Amino acid sequence: MLDNLRGMAVFASVVGHGSFSGSARELGITTSAVSQQIRSLENELGVVLLHRSTRKLSLTEAGASFYEAAKDVVSAAEQGRIKVNQLRDELAGSLRIATTPELGVHHILPALSTWMSAHDDLSITYFADNHYIDMIDERIDIAVRMSPNINDSTLSNHPLSDVRQLLVASPQYLRQHKKIETPKDLADHQLICIDIMKDASHVELTQTETGKKTRIKMNSRIHTNNVFMAMTLAKEGHGIIRIMEMDVKRELENGNLVEVLTGYQLPSFVLYAVTLNRDQQPAKITRCLEVLKKYFHAN
Repeated sequence: MLDNLRGMAVFASVVGHGSFSGSARELGITTSAVSQQIRSLENELGVVLLHRSTRKLSLTEAGASFYEAAKDVVSAAEQGRIKVNQLRDELAGSLRIATTPELGVHHILPALSTWMSAHDDLSITYFADNHYIDMIDERIDIAVRMSPNINDSTLSNHPLSDVRQLLVASPQYLRQHKKIETPKDLADHQLICIDIMKDASHVELTQTETGKKTRIKMNSRIHTNNVFMAMTLAKEGHGIIRIMEMDVKRELENGNLVEVLTGYQLPSFVLYAVTLNRDQQPAKITRCLEVLKKYFHAN
């Protein structure tokens, strides 16, 4: 079937140019290769399509009929190519984005809101989940993830921002409990455990001035798998949370939560976008990545 389609395209080109040599120049192949394609097509069909002479080519009756079908095939293939190029080069079609609920609400939607409004031919689906989503199975175009490092060589990774972790608590909680001046003081406090984090109840701190590292396992009687829930619990005075700075930025600005142990640093993370490896990304993916990078570099 594929050989027939290739032969039909060559046949249509030969008839259009009126010569084997003209078709060969258009297709970028040799004249003998063009002649071989026509012979193979005629043998397959069991009819003669072209009368050949030293001066010109002419269509047989079967050839004239077959030429109309060949033109339709070539035209349909060209229309398909044009549609694919439009999806590649224009902001149209579907775009599927995966992220966490916290990143989606606080950052991805604000970053893309104006851009979405400007491209209403684009159909966008958001997957907001704290669990890993298989990009191939779910046909994800862009996944926004956070990790201590980027180590997946099977995908294309696009760093967006470095993200600090913080220990925070409500002013109310800090007033009612023992002062926290060194990492050892954390042993007298409750950590609201966000179980989606690795080693959720452990806190690793590095003193900013000396570089001295301390690892503490905190007491945790309250656990959750949701960052929004953890923040609400912390604001209501139930304990300290270990959280990404970008997730808690608004609460710090309005004073609902305050940073604990400001002279120490926790391990930082990398926020990055992930796409499938392709030789050429569709424009909708490339433009979306540009908007995300601009947003996170500005914030």
